[in-house]
Amino acid sequence: MIKDIFLDLDDTILDFQRAEREALSATLTQMGVAPTPEGMQRYHEINLQHWKMLERGEITRERLLVRRFEVFFKTVGVEADADRTQRVYEYELGLRSYFLEGAKQMLDDLKGAGYRLYLASNGTTVVQKPRIRAAELAPYFDGIFLSEEIGCDKPSKAFFDACFAAIPAFSPANAIILGDSLSSDIAGGKNAGIRTCWFNPKGTPPAGTICPDFCIPTLSAFFPLVKEL
Repeated sequence: MIKDIFLDLDDTILDFQRAEREALSATLTQMGVAPTPEGMQRYHEINLQHWKMLERGEITRERLLVRRFEVFFKTVGVEADADRTQRVYEYELGLRSYFLEGAKQMLDDLKGAGYRLYLASNGTTVVQKPRIRAAELAPYFDGIFLSEEIGCDKPSKAFFDACFAAIPAFSPANAIILGDSLSSDIAGGKNAGIRTCWFNPKGTPPAGTICPDFCIPTLSAFFPLVKEL
C-alpha cells in the first residue's frame, strides 16, 4: 500500500519548458542578445547537457549555472557577461509558474485521499521557492526537499536518504516517486529502493538500463494507478 509519494517539480507538476523559453527570451533581450529560435534551442540543449553532468557528479552546481551561459555565448558567437546573465535568468525564471495539464487535479486527488506528498527537486533554491509560492504548492506537501538545501542531488542515494530521515515512520516499501526524468527521478528512486513511475507524455522509449516500474502518458493516470498499488 502506498503512503508516501515523491513528486518532481519541473515538467512533472510545472511546465518548465514554457517557463524556460519565456525567461530566456526576456533575459537575452535584457543582455542585448537577439532571442532567435535557433539560439533558444541551442541553449536548451546546452543547459540539459550541463544538468546531466551534475547528475553524474561531473560538475558543481555553482559552476554549472554560469558555465552553461559561457558555452552558449561562445557557441552563438556573442560576447556577453555570463555571470550577470545567470543572475537575470534566475530572477526571470522565478517569476514563472505554469501548471501542466492535469497537475493540479492530480494534487487535489492525492491530497484528498490522504497520501503524504513530498516535493523533490534538483532546481536551484532561489528559483524554485518563488515558483512554489506563486503556484501555491506548499499546502499540498508534507515536505519540500530541494537538493541545493540538502547538499546532494538526485539521483544520488544520499539525497533520498536525507529525505527519508526527515519523514516520520517512513518505509521504502510504501513509497513511490513520479517524475519525468529517467536519469534523475527514476534512477534516483531505483537507487533508493522505492517504486518508480515515469511521466512520459511523448511516449519516448526507455533508454539504457533505467527501467521504471510504471509509465504513464498523462498525469490523470497517476491517481488511479496509486490507488491500485
